[in-house]
Amino acid sequence: MIPLRLVLDTNIVVSAALKPAGLQRTVLLLALTKPATLYASEAIIAEYREVLARPELRIRKGLRQQFLQLITAHARVVRLSRRLAVTRDPDDNIFVECADAARADYLVTGNPRHFPEFWKKTKVITSRDFIDIVAPHLLP
Repeated sequence: MIPLRLVLDTNIVVSAALKPAGLQRTVLLLALTKPATLYASEAIIAEYREVLARPELRIRKGLRQQFLQLITAHARVVRLSRRLAVTRDPDDNIFVECADAARADYLVTGNPRHFPEFWKKTKVITSRDFIDIVAPHLLP
């Protein structure tokens, strides 16, 4: 696998926590494994923390802590260089801002319709698209 620069939308991380056998868990594990590099900003990590802790999701505290520790230990935290307003949901702009600062290859999301198809050289893709690109042998 060639080195990839990745940004993961919160819905990928939450789905990875909720579905141990799901594609999103595989995406997260691949994103944390060399030669891939996961990029995040302080705002993204704060959002991961806040959403994973939502009571209605019923994610055990220990699992939340494990996910956040893995992400903070392996992700490269970037400083956002500029504010953008390019997504349908203004809260999603932090992911494009991070992708911009990281010069990411892919922004992986469960809601591609919220984002432009590309931002500069970053392509917005789904979990299935990502697995199909980097590890097609894992798909049924």
